[in-house]
Amino acid sequence: MSTTKVLALVGSLRNGSTNAALAEAVVAVAPEHIEVDIYDGLAEIPFYNEDIDVPGQVPDAAARLRAAVADADSLLLVSPEYNGSAPAVLKNAIDWISRPFGQGAAAGKPAAVIGTAFGQFGGVWAHDEARKSLGIAGANVLDAAKLSVANSVVRFAELHPKDDAEVAGQVVKVLEALAGTASTEGAAA
Repeated sequence: MSTTKVLALVGSLRNGSTNAALAEAVVAVAPEHIEVDIYDGLAEIPFYNEDIDVPGQVPDAAARLRAAVADADSLLLVSPEYNGSAPAVLKNAIDWISRPFGQGAAAGKPAAVIGTAFGQFGGVWAHDEARKSLGIAGANVLDAAKLSVANSVVRFAELHPKDDAEVAGQVVKVLEALAGTASTEGAAA
């Protein structure tokens, strides 16, 4: 069985973020045939602006993100919810990987969105917004591969997400869906 490379983009830049911990859990519980890399550097990417998205002049941080996405077999966004929506850092990343329109690094990539939030719905609105943006960016969004963990501050106060059997099991299901779609699409190409 070949290895599926999943690139995880974490939408929280905060130290001690439960979403960063969830991304760590994704790495820890990934099945042997799935390699997960957590992208580091979203904070350095300038806000998307067509004036600076010029061939040969794309900011280095944005070019690195595009290259990392292009190199991955699939994408996993790990998102908190800010004011009922996805955080700006994730939306900005999606904007950069969507260009050039129809040919961006996200085009055709299997993608899923998971995350955790303090509220009772676990960030569902943010996850829906991120899925919508990814789909418009050209990614093959797996709408059925979801995980929204509610009450994160309480649930993960003394337990890392990787040690939460329910969360770990659901993470594995999301990863398996991404790997299955990536291998199916790779075989069709």
